[in-house]
Amino acid sequence: MMPDVNGTTRVLAIIGHPVEHTLSPAMQNAALAACGLDYVYVPFGVVPERLAEAISGLRALGVAGFNVTIPHKVSVMEYLDGLDESAQAAGAVNTVLNDRGRLMGYNTDGDGLVASLAEELGFSPGAGTIVIAGAGGAARGAVAALCRAGARRIVIVNRGRERALELAQSLGGRYGATEIIPTGGAGEPKPWLEGAALVVNTTSLGMNGESIPFLPLSGLPPTAAVYDMVYAPPVTPLLREAAALGLRCANGLGMLAAQGELAFRIWTGRTAPRGVMKGVLSGVCNP
Repeated sequence: MMPDVNGTTRVLAIIGHPVEHTLSPAMQNAALAACGLDYVYVPFGVVPERLAEAISGLRALGVAGFNVTIPHKVSVMEYLDGLDESAQAAGAVNTVLNDRGRLMGYNTDGDGLVASLAEELGFSPGAGTIVIAGAGGAARGAVAALCRAGARRIVIVNRGRERALELAQSLGGRYGATEIIPTGGAGEPKPWLEGAALVVNTTSLGMNGESIPFLPLSGLPPTAAVYDMVYAPPVTPLLREAAALGLRCANGLGMLAAQGELAFRIWTGRTAPRGVMKGVLSGVCNP
């Protein structure tokens, strides 16, 4: 239902390029309506060369807060007034709060993963060794959040070991209580799978039906769980393999909803109604 927009309505937004595909307005506006809050959430397409102007305009217009998506998650940082630990560690921003003209950057992606792991799989980061597939931006945010949530041992497996090593060294110094181990994928023995409690795919592999050749789930113990950040299609080859082995598994739809709920709280100070955002996403992604 279209919100009743008037002179007191506060504006929330998402900026990116492109933004035509974004599901954030549907889930955020549903949660705002369920709480009876006088806000409206809208998408703004912003090309990279006009990002500085866009941020200045959002600040001047008093937009209450906004999400940041591809390709601005890193480049937006130089235009903000401060960064939360979540954004500093992830090296990227996906949520900005306008606090009386001061723009503060956050990253709710990793914490959204931690929340989704608890809800979907009943998994606590301190439960055992966590294997992270990939070493890009999504992996960095995930590892940082898992470290903050109490992970004791994380193995980063990437097709090329060098990027995994860079990520491990970068975050290892920041979160000394967690042992972070880098490893390559191709051709290496995989003893780290034998005692793993959780495997998380942070890559885009699976979106087009690809398998992840350097991640054979058959080496996992039967008590392990598998989480794929990919949510479209809802069942990837990785999740199909996990189900066939009888392993607990889930896709990234819950993470998408959870990171949105965390942003909602940052902007409004309110807890989003349980299940509203995920319900909207499920209706769109699994019609």
